[in-house]
Amino acid sequence: MKPLSHFPAPMERYPGCQLTYCLNIHPGETLAENLAAIRQHAVAVKQRLAPAAPFGLGLRLSAAAAAELRTKAARRQLCDELDALGLYAFTINGFPFGQFHGARVKEHVYAPDWRTRERLDYTCLLAEILADLRPAGMSGSISTLPGSFKPWIHKDADVRAMAQNLVACARHLAALREQTGREIHVGLEPEPFCFLETTDEVIHFFEGPLAAACADAAERELVRRHLGVCLDTCHVALQFESPLTALRRYRAAGIRVSKIQISAALETDAAQAGALQPFDEPVYLHQTKARFFSGELLAWPELSDALPAIAASGRMETVRVHFHVPLFWEGAPPLRSTAPDLSAEFFREACAATEHLEVETYTFSVLPEALRAGGVVDCICRELEWVRRKL
Repeated sequence: MKPLSHFPAPMERYPGCQLTYCLNIHPGETLAENLAAIRQHAVAVKQRLAPAAPFGLGLRLSAAAAAELRTKAARRQLCDELDALGLYAFTINGFPFGQFHGARVKEHVYAPDWRTRERLDYTCLLAEILADLRPAGMSGSISTLPGSFKPWIHKDADVRAMAQNLVACARHLAALREQTGREIHVGLEPEPFCFLETTDEVIHFFEGPLAAACADAAERELVRRHLGVCLDTCHVALQFESPLTALRRYRAAGIRVSKIQISAALETDAAQAGALQPFDEPVYLHQTKARFFSGELLAWPELSDALPAIAASGRMETVRVHFHVPLFWEGAPPLRSTAPDLSAEFFREACAATEHLEVETYTFSVLPEALRAGGVVDCICRELEWVRRKL
């Protein structure tokens, strides 16, 4: 792979800041399926947005696809093909381990979780792959699940197991950096109904169980270098938190912002919650939160559970749903998007906080038909152009 000087920036001219979209929007569990999506869709996006410059990719590799890249020869072949297409990879979505399209995913997306050796080995392999794919002089990021699905965590031993495996991952990343000179960092991605869902919970975990799992101060420093947070702005919105405030709090706590996933949640007034019914689909988990007029929050693990409770209550003000909607979508009353929360000030600080920005609207295939007008390439390009205007 050519050195970083060959890559001025995929679309922007912001020093050190890379913008892409996540390929988890495209179905594909094998390496061949991933490559077919890249040739068909990512190349088309590049031709529209960066015809004369290399275009950075946000890969999504399942455990099966990653296993196909276990050898250096396989990685070199992939690297050469991407280079020939004018593409390169700088980040990987390592959250979904198994199938992510075309079947019921729901809570299975969190398995295996960070209590298991399987999750550790998979993430370490992704790091080795990314170290061989990304351009020289550029760090690589991997987003991963925030520990586990909260209903699965019942005892302190579960928390200790997650912390110990994450420290082991950081050790592997540090050894990889020593051996290759290439820095890879992993970002835990807080999400509703997960072990880590709020900014408070993330900070507590880093300062408490994760720090306690380290052998000494030097190892704690190593962990802070290689482990951080993937800030997904849809997930932050579901907590009714400000994305700018969350970003500032992570930085103040010394937690690395490994990557920012730019996404928007679905929102409506509680009195109009029935309009959310078309978004109650069978593939993905659509965690739902409602804010009362008092400011109190109530949460449900699934939209189908939330709708009857919201209809029966007269004390709720606003409802937000974990359903990623296109950033450019301005809403269809009574439905809205949380995209307006992404202010110019947020984007200024985002570019200062991390090298990696990634649009992530993986729900394209299950969006209502009106929101899929123009096709997937058009939707991706419009989202990236929306971010470019904000930047």
